Amino acid sequence: MKSDTRTQKVFLKFCCLFVFLLLLSCKSESSKKETEKDETNTDTELVNSEKKHSKTIVFFGDSLTAGYGLEDMNDAFPGIIQAKIDSLNLDYSIVNSGVSGETTSGGRNRIDWVLSEKPTIFILELGANDGLRGVPLKQSKENLQAIIDAVRNKYPSTKIILAGMQIPPNMGQDYTTEFKNIFPELAKKNDLQLIPFLLENVGGVAELNQADGIHPTKEGHKLLAKNVWEVLEPMLR
Repeated sequence: MKSDTRTQKVFLKFCCLFVFLLLLSCKSESSKKETEKDETNTDTELVNSEKKHSKTIVFFGDSLTAGYGLEDMNDAFPGIIQAKIDSLNLDYSIVNSGVSGETTSGGRNRIDWVLSEKPTIFILELGANDGLRGVPLKQSKENLQAIIDAVRNKYPSTKIILAGMQIPPNMGQDYTTEFKNIFPELAKKNDLQLIPFLLENVGGVAELNQADGIHPTKEGHKLLAKNVWEVLEPMLR
C-alpha cells in the first residue's frame, strides 16, 4: 500500500513538472513570436531594405501607399517601383511611409518625424480619406500645403511629387469637383510635379480592386506603379 502511495506521489510530481515545462515552453514561444512581430514591424517602412542606397524616395500616404490588404507590402506600388529602380541600377532606396486611414491632418501631424529620412524625392499621396469623410476642402488644402511647406523648409532641394486623387460624387458634384481641383492647383502654386490621378485605369474597375471596391489588388497596384513611374522616372535620370 505504501509502495502504491509513493508511486502516486511520484506520478503527480511528474505531471506537475510536465505541465510547468509545457507552460514555460508556450510562454517562450509566445515571446519569440512577439519579438519576431516587433522586428517585422520595424522593417516595414524600408522597402527592400537590403538594397540601401545613397538617395531616398519617401512615399508619404495612406492605405493606398501602405498596400492595405496585400500579403506582401512589396506588392504595393512603392515596392514595385523599388524593384524597377533596382533593375535599372539606380541609386535610390524607397521608404514606404503609408498609414492606413491617414488623413491630411494626420499627415501634417507626423511629417516632422518622417522627414528624418532626408528624402531626395518626396511623393505626397494624401487626401482620399478626407474626401470620403467629407472633410471641409479648405482644411484639406491647408494641411497639404503645410506638408509641402515642411518639406521645402527643411530640405529646399528635395523634389516633390503630388499624387492627384478623385472621389465618387457621394458628397455632391460641387464638393467632388472642387476636391479634384485641389491637386492641380497646389501643384501649380508650388511648382510641383503632378500625377494627374493615381488610380487612373484602376478606380471603379471591379477586377482590379479588393472586395471593398476601394483598395487595389496586386494587379491593380501594378497600374498604380505605372502611373507614378511616368512622372517619377524622368526625375531619376
